[in-house]
Amino acid sequence: MTKLIQKFKNLFTPRDLTDGNIVKGILVFMVPLLLSLIFQQLFSLTDSVIVGQNLSTYEISGINDVAPLSAIALQFCIGVASGFSVVVSHKIGEKNLDAVRKSFYVQLLLCLIITIVLTLVFCFGVDFMLSWMSIAPNEADANEQLLYQSAHDYLFVIFLGIYSYMAYNFMMANLRSLGDSFTPFIFLALGVILNIFLDLLFIVPLKWGVIGSAWATVISQTLASLGCGIYTFSKYKFLHYQKGDLKVPFSFITQHLKLGVPLGLQESILEIGIMIMQICVISFDYTIDGTLVAGAPMQVGYTIACKVNWIIMNVYMAIGSATLTYMGQNYGAHKLDRIRKGFKYIILITLISYAVLLTAGLSISINGAYMYIFLKPDNITPAAIHYGNLYLYTCLPCHAILAVLFICRNALQGLNKPLFPFLAGVGEMVARCGVLIPLLFIPGLLSSAASDFVVFLVYFADPAAWIAATLVMIIPLWRMIYSKKGLSGNISG
Repeated sequence: MTKLIQKFKNLFTPRDLTDGNIVKGILVFMVPLLLSLIFQQLFSLTDSVIVGQNLSTYEISGINDVAPLSAIALQFCIGVASGFSVVVSHKIGEKNLDAVRKSFYVQLLLCLIITIVLTLVFCFGVDFMLSWMSIAPNEADANEQLLYQSAHDYLFVIFLGIYSYMAYNFMMANLRSLGDSFTPFIFLALGVILNIFLDLLFIVPLKWGVIGSAWATVISQTLASLGCGIYTFSKYKFLHYQKGDLKVPFSFITQHLKLGVPLGLQESILEIGIMIMQICVISFDYTIDGTLVAGAPMQVGYTIACKVNWIIMNVYMAIGSATLTYMGQNYGAHKLDRIRKGFKYIILITLISYAVLLTAGLSISINGAYMYIFLKPDNITPAAIHYGNLYLYTCLPCHAILAVLFICRNALQGLNKPLFPFLAGVGEMVARCGVLIPLLFIPGLLSSAASDFVVFLVYFADPAAWIAATLVMIIPLWRMIYSKKGLSGNISG
């Protein structure tokens, strides 16, 4: 038993991906990343399960409807932290710990400034953003009023807690760039356990409803990032602040901004298209005369199917995160030949993962089996299962394209080329909006009377966005890695 625990812990030891067996190095590094992503997903999944088993469909829909709005801010935090940390990957590859420490404190200062701005802007803009989603108070309809109040309360608390997301992702991204994925995993696991406890406490005995769910997430994220920070400073002594660490050239600061801000904007821009998707989904739960359909089956089915979709995507995200660190370290170590070989192996790993995950995803759609994980039986209807399955059948076969998208995006970031991922994010938003917006302007098309073909058109906006983003990046990345004039001008193989 002791040996087994030690072997598990060894998976999380800091990894130098510039030497050794490429496939083994990537897979071993990817496993703890995947575990961390799954546990991070559990922050929202436990909320969904506990909320789904204890609250009404209108409260559930209120929380789910504002997911794209909260994600605009939270994904920006994730993107910025991930982009900033690329500098650390490069300096680790160069074996320059002094520059690693200075980068850490530059990032800390920039994240603090960004957090203050985001919190003020989003907290004061809650009602304005809800109006984008056509979510408004309606005291004449108790169900619609409950949906609005749930959406408003949940969103406001999440925005108050933006600092917790920024702090968490700042610590995690930097530790992974150092090659340490064990520390993030442990504190993430502790955070998930705390989140489950607080969810149950706030929602069941205390009856705080959606506000309790939001506060449980914020508090658990805060304590997880705080604990991770304390442990990190006690373990990695070279990160201790030294006089003059923030006295760096302005070019060093702009280097972080050039990597972090485009990636943050890219992640946020993606959520604009997803927000428009949610607006379309909400429309299917209203009759042509504007009456809310009982149980809001479209919103319930779509949002639960999206959670399954996100669970499966964690594998591709883990491959992408491993790609970023692999490319970043080898770029810093000037190993072009290793970058070329590694890229081929990453594609192979991805294709095998796709075949397995597609089979698993389609299997759990039978009779809407996945619905019973997130909802109590009384909240599950045949219509909700139908809408949820239709989304899975539309998107899961296209995950091969999505997986390549994650690889391209992270590889380009690791190779210090953030422009193409940013342009891909714009392309993804344009493609998604290009499918959806025309549908919004056809009177009566998006309503409870819509055919399955119209629902499919709305759902297909996701695969269309993935195709557009991949096309923007794959050719530049391929030429960069394999052409004679690619990285060879910057790296000696």
